Amino acid sequence: MSDLLLQSDVAPGIVQLTLNRPAVRNALDAALIDALAAAFAHHAARAATRVLLLAGAGPAFCAGADLGAMRALGRADEDTNRADARRLALLLAAIRACPKPSIACVHGAALGGGVGLAAACDVALGADEARFVLPEVRLGLVPAVISPYVLDAIGPRQARRYFLSGESIDAPRAREIGLLHAVFAPAALMTAAIALAREIARGGPAALGAAKALIDEVGGRVAAPRLAARTADILAELRAGAEAQEGLAAAIERRPPAWNG
Repeated sequence: MSDLLLQSDVAPGIVQLTLNRPAVRNALDAALIDALAAAFAHHAARAATRVLLLAGAGPAFCAGADLGAMRALGRADEDTNRADARRLALLLAAIRACPKPSIACVHGAALGGGVGLAAACDVALGADEARFVLPEVRLGLVPAVISPYVLDAIGPRQARRYFLSGESIDAPRAREIGLLHAVFAPAALMTAAIALAREIARGGPAALGAAKALIDEVGGRVAAPRLAARTADILAELRAGAEAQEGLAAAIERRPPAWNG
């Protein structure tokens, strides 16, 4: 297991995966995405794993994409830019398709791709101080690759507000709109997650995987490979544009972007 992603057996059959880039609030770069994708692939095939918990080390769950890397990728050649955008899209699809149920344990901030990770998991629990932000439009981008999962969680009407406003969503509001299933005091979050994981693990292993697939099939919300590729293309196209390059530069330099100047 990579140092970027910690793994621990917290109870029989229950494995905690912890994003481990606390100095940058667990921002997602290619190495961390690849490590997480490999972990989900490993546990999907591991009979002993019944439920996966996803958490973040340090003060935040996940700050989303690494802005410096995003800016550099927008200036890269087209193939490199698109391949990187598809990396996150494929990770989210793998989390959703994994036959092992997953529970996101969100504390602190979840931004952009961090919101996508929470929404891609089957269940999302949050600390009462957690907050969610979809800041992409303020950077000249859109929440493209995470959109199938966030829309599945909160619906189009709420997405119209939060995709467009980029405002912060506190934990009670996140629960109200469906982004979180339940909210706990920070000290109780992991205890509650393990308790729920134990309840889930009482189900038959094959039945749990079949139940996940059934929900997607009947609900008509399967994140098909074609959709993953399309959302990644949207991100890559915008990221390479002048507006996104200005927005990302402004965020890195801690100044207003030109359109707000």
